[in-house]
Amino acid sequence: MEKIRFAFADGNGADEFFVLEETMINGNIYILVTDSEQDDAECLILKETERPGEGESVYEIVEDETELLAVSKVFEELLEDVNIEM
Repeated sequence: MEKIRFAFADGNGADEFFVLEETMINGNIYILVTDSEQDDAECLILKETERPGEGESVYEIVEDETELLAVSKVFEELLEDVNIEM
C-alpha cells in the first residue's frame, strides 16, 4: 500500500495517509485514504481540485453527503472486501 504525505493548505504541518484506491468519476479524481493499515481504520475520500499556477495536486475532503455516498459506493465496488460506513 502506497503512503503519501499531504501538506496542509495553510502551510502549518503535514500528515501521511495510505492510499487504498483511486478512481475518476465525471472527470474528477477521487482517492480513498486511511491513516492505518489495520482492519477497522478510519478513512477519508479526497477529491483532487485544481489550483491555477501550482504544480502539485491539491486534495479536499469530500463533505457533500450525496457526493460522498456515490463515491463511497464506487470504492466499495472497486475494493470488494471493503465496507465504508458513514
